[in-house]
Amino acid sequence: MKKVEDLRDLRRGFGHFATGVTIVSYFDDTGAAYGLTVNSLTSVSLEPPLLLVSIDRKTKAFKKLLGQPFTVNVLHSQQSALAYHFAGKSQDVDVHWQEGVYVRAPRLEDALAYFECEPYETYDGGDHVLYLGLIKGYDYASTDMETLLFYQGKMLSLPVSDVLK
Repeated sequence: MKKVEDLRDLRRGFGHFATGVTIVSYFDDTGAAYGLTVNSLTSVSLEPPLLLVSIDRKTKAFKKLLGQPFTVNVLHSQQSALAYHFAGKSQDVDVHWQEGVYVRAPRLEDALAYFECEPYETYDGGDHVLYLGLIKGYDYASTDMETLLFYQGKMLSLPVSDVLK
């Protein structure tokens, strides 16, 4: 058992928990579409329909998201370059946005799933801010697409055929 002293080692410990990869997208105050790669998505409640994302306070997006509608775009296995791009690691990618249907927030054209959210509540999460979104609309692709995962600092895919055996 380790005592929490080495934060890098603690991060490596968290890396043993595989997460999905999302891009949280929003419009800034000039109307430009922006996104931020996030691997902390939690479904919170069905009544009312709520989800939670955790945003690092060091990002530019953390303040820009306050009070703004946003979309959580769940990525599929062919979108790792998008994930790296919106994590600040420049990639040669074409980003295709669509207007949100239920909220004024952009969404990625071919995400595996997406959830359009109105801001519901924010909470202090230490070096992160926890954003609760009230889901106003959503959609998802067929189940034969592979999801993009983040595990031990790497992007991986999970073949659906392995899961459905």
